Formats: sequence, structure tokens, C-alpha cells
Amino acid sequence: MATKTAPVKKAPAKKAAAPAKKAAAPAKKAAAPAKKAAAPAKKAAPAAKKAAPAKVATKVATQAAAKPATPAKKSSSGFSYDAAALKQHWARLHAGDMEPLPKAAAALSAWQLFHAGDFKKALDAALKAGAISCANKAQAIYATYVEKSESAKQKAFLEVAKRAEAQQAKEPDNANAWYWQAYALGRYGQSISVVEALSQGLGTKVRQALERAIELQPKHADAHIALGAFHAEVIDKVGKLLARGQGADARTGLQMFEAAQKLVPHSAIAMIERANGLVMIEGERRMDEAEALYAAAAKCLPMDAAERFDVEMAKSELEDE
Repeated sequence: MATKTAPVKKAPAKKAAAPAKKAAAPAKKAAAPAKKAAAPAKKAAPAAKKAAPAKVATKVATQAAAKPATPAKKSSSGFSYDAAALKQHWARLHAGDMEPLPKAAAALSAWQLFHAGDFKKALDAALKAGAISCANKAQAIYATYVEKSESAKQKAFLEVAKRAEAQQAKEPDNANAWYWQAYALGRYGQSISVVEALSQGLGTKVRQALERAIELQPKHADAHIALGAFHAEVIDKVGKLLARGQGADARTGLQMFEAAQKLVPHSAIAMIERANGLVMIEGERRMDEAEALYAAAAKCLPMDAAERFDVEMAKSELEDE
């Protein structure tokens, strides 16, 4: 359902982008973004559609990360920004989700933990600081790429969706409140199976939330990724004819992927999700293009721990060929 992301399944998302990763639904990684292999025959379904392979998480945890332009200290992931450096690189780090730079020091500290890859600490710090988008992103990314228990993943995604929906009531014009709801529901839908999620009406919820996010913030690349993944995954699972009943069509899906890549040309998750989407929507005839996108994603320079998941995923899939 994409959402990395993703997108979600049917949605939104790896530094991702849900919202699909997302029902449907971000990139960097949004917000906007499944259970079966998509894109190149051997490639795993979009990041916004499934948890990163265990070997990717292990690789990210053990290898030295590429350094940001102005890192402060070292972290276990290799990415650590002090407050000044984070402010300096904020626009690049949040090009996918268009999250505004927080004014409160406590909220900024929570984001520092997130970008360093300390997702659990980031979640706790963000909740204490009232930085709901940070809390949602930290919990969603951890569940997508790190958590191994399927039941724990599902619980986490439902918690994110519930918190995002509550945020919508207080901040109806906050694009990320809609995006993270879509991403989380999409990931949850992928976990229980896309077909089951569609039967529960999650697909419509994901699609409408992503459309609202884009309406509020037209430059929300993660939401575009996740919405594209939603259209692609629904078509892949039920066929183009039945997909129309879920509001999914090939043309819109392809347009979403194209728009996302224009918004964040540096994003590995945008390339990965587009690669998977091309094959899900148009089949083997787009395989060469999909493989080229994976190769390009593998060469991207990650700027934080979440983005590194996406780059390592692309490398991992290429190594499996």
C-alpha cells in the first residue's frame, strides 16, 4: 500500500521515502510510500511497501556510513548533526516530507536523534517535546526497517495512524499529519495483505489521506511516492479493471512517480519506488528502466540513517541478481 515512502500498500518510505514505502503509502525520503517481489524480477517490493530485508538492516548497522557535509559528533550509524549543522542541512534532509524546521530546542533535539538513527530515543524525545511528526516518522521508520516481529510492526503502524489522525483534528492543515496516517495504514495493510486491507476499506483511507497531503503541500515528494505506490500495488494485486473501483489507475500512478523524482532527484527511495511501480503497472517491458533506477539508487549519497537504509536496500537487491 505504499507509503518511503509510502506509501503504503495500498498506499505510503528507505531515508521512505512512506507514504506509500501506502491501503497505500513516503523519501527523504517522504512522505510519499508489498509482500511480493516487484520491479525487476528479483527486486523486493518497494521500500515503502515492505520492511527492508534483515541483511540490509545488519549491513547498515555494521558498516561505516557516508558522512554528512557538516557532521558534529559520531553516532552508531555514522550520522550525527549538532543543532547548527541540522539547521544548515534541514532543507535537504526534509526535501521529501517538507517538514518545517522546529523552533523549540527539544523538538530539534528529537530530530537530531532521528537523523542519527536512534529511532526509539527519538520517539520518546519527540513525544515529550510534542513533536508529533517526528514521533510518527521515528516509529514508522523503525517498524519498517528494523523491527523483526510482524505483530510488533502492526501494533506500531496502528499507533502511528491513530496519533496522526488525532493530529489531523488539531492541525487539519498539517500535510504530514495526513501523510503519516496514510503511510502507517499502508504499511499495516501490506502486513496483513493488500487484498485484505482493501476489503477493510483501508485503500480508500490511504488514497484520500495522501491526496489531502499533496493538496496541502504540492511539493511533498514522499506523498507523491506513496500515492504512486498505492496505484501500482492495487493494479498489481487486483488488475487494472478492478483497480478502478479502488480509485487506482495506471496513468495517475506513473505521474506520481515522475513528479516525485523531479521534486527529489537525489532520493534513492524515489528511484526504488518508481522502479517497482513501472514493472507493477507496465510489466517486463519496463524492466531495463527499472534496473537502471535501482543502479542509480545504489549510488546515492545518504544524508542520514534512514536514507542509508534505502541505499543499502538498492545495493542488496543488485547483489542478488
